[in-house]
Amino acid sequence: MKRVVIALLGSIALVGSAIAEEQDSGWSGEAELGFVATSGNTDTQSLVFKGKALNVIGKWNNEILLDVLNAEADDVRTAERYFLEAKTKRNFTEHDYGFGNFSHTDDRFSGYQYRTSLTAGYGRHVLSGDIFKLDLEAGVGGRRSKPDVGNTDNEGVLRLAGFFNWQISDTAKFTQDLISEIGSDVTISRSLTALSAKVNSTLAVRLSYGIRHTSEVPPGIEKVDRETAVTLVYGF
Repeated sequence: MKRVVIALLGSIALVGSAIAEEQDSGWSGEAELGFVATSGNTDTQSLVFKGKALNVIGKWNNEILLDVLNAEADDVRTAERYFLEAKTKRNFTEHDYGFGNFSHTDDRFSGYQYRTSLTAGYGRHVLSGDIFKLDLEAGVGGRRSKPDVGNTDNEGVLRLAGFFNWQISDTAKFTQDLISEIGSDVTISRSLTALSAKVNSTLAVRLSYGIRHTSEVPPGIEKVDRETAVTLVYGF
């Protein structure tokens, strides 16, 4: 676990330096590091790292998200998940945009070696004020899943998503993300609720609660995973 902590702290420094060098190109982002308690397929104390980078060029928005969860108990790995998402958006009007989304999940305790999905569709800026923001999305695509036992599964998916942002004050923000990929065989839904409070211009504390629900799982695997986390966020 100590090696994981050192590696993640190094990642924060490297990502921050790289983004800072590219600020003239419209890059910004944040990195989170903190403690998380999980229940579901794993019940343990864990370490979570999240990194996000956003690039805005004219009408194009490009975003990369990395989410890492690792846990050990008595020097035995009890949880290990890696999630990578890349998304591009192109604004057509003040309220309308198109998007393309790629995601890859490697969860060693889910009964699957990996799940990869690629979707594209239409988004709408329903609210875009200084205090409230709400984006709704709908798209279609495909998902490829490789179970630990059995054949690889390919299926079409319908992606529905909503992203709500409430700027409570100059220092406090509430966010709610809801994402569901409805497949012909399996439906996977994610919810992330978070409250952030700024400590200074670059640091914030974030309390978050996440739920992942999978409609069909291998024997011995639970359908719902929950995460409650308190993280320190570094913005750049």
